[in-house]
Amino acid sequence: MNAIDSTLLDNPAWAALTTKQAHLALGDGPARRYDPAVAPFAAVERMTPEALHRLGRLLAPEESVAVQSVTALPAVDGLHIEKLFDAMQMVDAGVAELGDVSDVERLSASNAAEMLDLALRTNPGPFAIRTVETGHYIGVRDKGRLIAMAGERMTLDGFVEISAVCVDDEYRGRKLAGRLMNILRREIRLRGDVPFLHVRDDNASAIGLYHRLGFEDRKMFGLYRVKRI
Repeated sequence: MNAIDSTLLDNPAWAALTTKQAHLALGDGPARRYDPAVAPFAAVERMTPEALHRLGRLLAPEESVAVQSVTALPAVDGLHIEKLFDAMQMVDAGVAELGDVSDVERLSASNAAEMLDLALRTNPGPFAIRTVETGHYIGVRDKGRLIAMAGERMTLDGFVEISAVCVDDEYRGRKLAGRLMNILRREIRLRGDVPFLHVRDDNASAIGLYHRLGFEDRKMFGLYRVKRI
């Protein structure tokens, strides 16, 4: 197997939107964004005023997107740029222990409404009605109701992001999140890719879980809201 280029993780949304997820992208030249029904993320090839100006042309008036960057974004006429928070990028370096899979269900576009409902109730991060199209999603039910899920968001050469890890508040403490993540980790590894994820730097409980599962800190990013004015 060819060595993977870890520098792609320095600009993962760009790497995804210009390769394996180009079918979900809007834009050309130095700026891309996900279709807003899929995800709110956007990226530029290089963090320059010119590239951000091109990104602004992909937005409707008052519309915004989320951009992650290791450096502060420059000011650009016509755009309001606001830092939201810092997020740690973590890369899987462990071995996934596969637990019980008997109650795990494959989710698809037919489940989009209930997936969105669970995400809105648990707030795992941005989730939209077509986010399920970004990769494989799995979940657990109780009495027919979706109570936990996890899935794949950004996909780029050699790497797949695990995202939308969430559990209904009534079912916390049952190790559902770790179990679902381990299933995805094994599947991603079997496809020859490396799992990675992003987590807010102030989410100590999630960071602790990911460390226990075998993820290692890689790089801190700022997450910025870029709005056309």
